[in-house]
Amino acid sequence: MNHASPQLRTVTVEREFAHAPEKIWRALTQPHLIEAWLMKNDFVPALHHRFKLQGDWGAVDCEVLEIEPQRSLSYTWAALGLDSVVTWTLTPTAAGTHLRMEQSGFRPDQDQAFHGAQYGWNKFFGALEQVLA
Repeated sequence: MNHASPQLRTVTVEREFAHAPEKIWRALTQPHLIEAWLMKNDFVPALHHRFKLQGDWGAVDCEVLEIEPQRSLSYTWAALGLDSVVTWTLTPTAAGTHLRMEQSGFRPDQDQAFHGAQYGWNKFFGALEQVLA
């Protein structure tokens, strides 16, 4: 585990969903559902599986780092000079599930990517909400 230097920044988006963790987990791990809210992909929920997310602007190279069904999912996210890690954490709540997404690894000179990710993930969360509904 390489320790990130304190200069690296993280984008965090958290939202409460009125859905069970199982349902959100499916949306995070089934290719046709991932495509509905994020991008085309060849994701497989298996440790060290390498996959690509395909956007209009290009592709993201990813590798599954950690997977704990219905609890957490972590994968590398490499695109446009950005080497980062995306981590999803699902926590059951009285009303459904608290979903937290962290994308870490933005260098100080990657302002545009950092702000783009903040905007992008909020948009993706909105799309995820539609898919879950």
